[in-house]
Amino acid sequence: MKFSVGDRVAAIDDDLEGNVIRVDGETISVETSEGFLMEFQPSELVKIEKPIEELSLEVDEEVLEQKKSSKKPKPKRLKPKERSVPPMEVDLHIEKLVNSYRGMSNHDILTLQIDTARRQLEFAMRKRIQKVVFIHGVGEGVLKAELDFLLGRYDNLKFYDANYQKYGLGATEVYFFQNV
Repeated sequence: MKFSVGDRVAAIDDDLEGNVIRVDGETISVETSEGFLMEFQPSELVKIEKPIEELSLEVDEEVLEQKKSSKKPKPKRLKPKERSVPPMEVDLHIEKLVNSYRGMSNHDILTLQIDTARRQLEFAMRKRIQKVVFIHGVGEGVLKAELDFLLGRYDNLKFYDANYQKYGLGATEVYFFQNV
């Protein structure tokens, strides 16, 4: 860019502007707005028509309205409590599984509970449900031990005690690893 005496210029790398006082080959002397005399190379300067303070930002209201209307609404942010609520609960208490368990032996009851757990587990895998809570109760721990044995045979899941505040000690939460 060619500069001549009297041109209004601004420095590219600094917040400086001023007037060209002298041009000596590749050296341009500039008097800044603050009254300092500085020397620059032509590649370090640009010509300006108006001082930076006088430049006004003209906003086209129509374009601004289009931009506002074309913005996508933000997705609703889920609270941590809402994210951690399991989508599926399976109650393995025998009262919840059959109308009457009179005449059933302990072995029959346990077999029914484990079969129900296996069916619900496979259903959750097919439907790609990520978390399932099995409510087994505290009792003597026989059902919990059998449930742990059943869950231990699967590779694509992990299981742990469910939320103590909600279920106490009587529930196991299962988390399925989803294949992408």
